[in-house]
Amino acid sequence: MSDPYATLGVARTASEKDIKSAYRKLAKELHPDRNQDNPKAAERFSKVTQAYDLLSDAGKRAQFDRGEIDADGNPANPFGGMGGGFGGRPGGGFGGGQGGFRQEDLQGFGAEGLDLGDLFDGLFGGGGARRGAGGAGFGGQRRPPPKGADVAYRLRVPFVDAATRKDQRITLADGKTIDLKLPAGVEDGTQMRLKGKGEAGPGGAGDGIVTIAVDRHPHFRREGDDVRLDLPITLDEAVHGGKVKCPTVDGAVMLTIKPGTGSGTVMRLAGKGFSTKAGGRGDQLVTLEIQLPADIADLASRLEGWRDNSNPRAKLGV
Repeated sequence: MSDPYATLGVARTASEKDIKSAYRKLAKELHPDRNQDNPKAAERFSKVTQAYDLLSDAGKRAQFDRGEIDADGNPANPFGGMGGGFGGRPGGGFGGGQGGFRQEDLQGFGAEGLDLGDLFDGLFGGGGARRGAGGAGFGGQRRPPPKGADVAYRLRVPFVDAATRKDQRITLADGKTIDLKLPAGVEDGTQMRLKGKGEAGPGGAGDGIVTIAVDRHPHFRREGDDVRLDLPITLDEAVHGGKVKCPTVDGAVMLTIKPGTGSGTVMRLAGKGFSTKAGGRGDQLVTLEIQLPADIADLASRLEGWRDNSNPRAKLGV
């Protein structure tokens, strides 16, 4: 493995905050969920995580900086510079056999009564050389068995269901169905993680990653957390006013139109929009559009001799 500092792109003097920030940025960029077609990204993600595991541990970082362990957390040549073995013996092996290491070889180093177990504990961080104590090998750490792979799902959600957060049913890869509660602030592209709903593995099952796809609606359209709707009204309703029925994502409501209401007037229905991440709901904005009848003969006869001499385009400078 390369230098963990270089892997994370930070200086050796980097603070704990700098290291965490660099890792989060790289992890977000390289996460396997976002790079399913790029195995190199997954490999880099693994190296970045390993580098962060070492540098985020103050003790291991100090050992690495002093040259006591390498980037994998293993002892860095603990017998270097000792002539191939203690006491100048050829071979430098352990076990007291021919050419091996013996307790008496430490005589002359002020080591009378020294316990070899203490020596190894100091060199290998508490029994790292004695594999029978957990099979972890050098460094005293056991890598957890890998989990199974994540499984990706795509769930199409009707526009009104997304706005009202109606529970959605999804069929998993194993044929089982579950009901999902949509999160607050759900939108097109929102991802939901289903713990343990992925493929099986030695370290447990992976997760299910559900990507939400919100369908379009023939009348409603989304604008942030708000819902917009163009509502046609008759000329009579615009001139004389009245109550008209207006659809919303929660069902129809009655709107009161004031006499003389012009086309393009926007009315706000509070709390009739999408859920927000903060826990509330947006509004529904209704734009009124005056619609003339298909047959205007009767209307034209009634307006015979009447002219509107106002200039509705005056504010446009024409």
